[in-house]
Amino acid sequence: MSSRERILGRVRRALADVPQDDASYGEAVTRGYLREHGARSTEETVALLAENLADYRALVHRCGEAELPSLLARLLAERKAATVLVPTGLDEAWLARTDVARVADRAESGAHELDRVDSVVTACAVAIAETGTIVLDGGPNQGRRRITLIPDHHICVVRVPGQVVSSVPQALERLDPARPLTWISGPSATSDIELDRVEGVHGPRTLEVILVG
Repeated sequence: MSSRERILGRVRRALADVPQDDASYGEAVTRGYLREHGARSTEETVALLAENLADYRALVHRCGEAELPSLLARLLAERKAATVLVPTGLDEAWLARTDVARVADRAESGAHELDRVDSVVTACAVAIAETGTIVLDGGPNQGRRRITLIPDHHICVVRVPGQVVSSVPQALERLDPARPLTWISGPSATSDIELDRVEGVHGPRTLEVILVG
C-alpha cells in the first residue's frame, strides 16, 4: 500500500460517520467551536490586535487617515531607506510625503533584486486580533507574496475597524481560499533546541504595522 492510499484510507475512516446525503460538507459537519473568545467592543478588539502584534515583536503605530503619509515618511526616514518597493495598486497618496526612490513590483524581479530593496509598504486583506495575525491575499495594494518575504523591512497598513476581526473563523469568511494567502504573525523568527531566537530567516526581520482609523 502506498503512502497516498494510507492517507486516503485515514480520511475515509475519519469521515465514516458523516451523513451520506446531498448536504454540503459545511452543513454535514457540526462546527461547535466558539467563533470568538469573549465579547469585546470594537475598541477592545483593535486594542487586543495591537497588544498581540507587539507581543510578537512587531512595531505598532496608530494614526488617522490624514496622518498616514507623514507617518510613513518618518518610518522610512528612521530606517534610512533609500528604496521602497510599492505594489501596483497602492494608494499613491500614502507615500506623498517621502522622496525615497520607488521600486515597482514586477513579475520578473528575482530574489537578488528584491533583496537589495530597503523597505516594502503594503496594505492587507484582514487582521486577526486574537492571534495578532496580518493576512495578505495578493491584492493590487499588497502585491506578490515574494515582495513581503525577501526585503528586510515590511510596513503593513491596516484600516480599523473595517479590516480587523476578532478570530480566525471570522477572518476565513472574508478570504478567498483560491487566492495566495500569506499569514504573518510578527517578524520572521525561529528558535533552535536551545531556544535561541533568530529573526529574518524566512522573511523580514522588522515588521511595522500601522493601524489607521
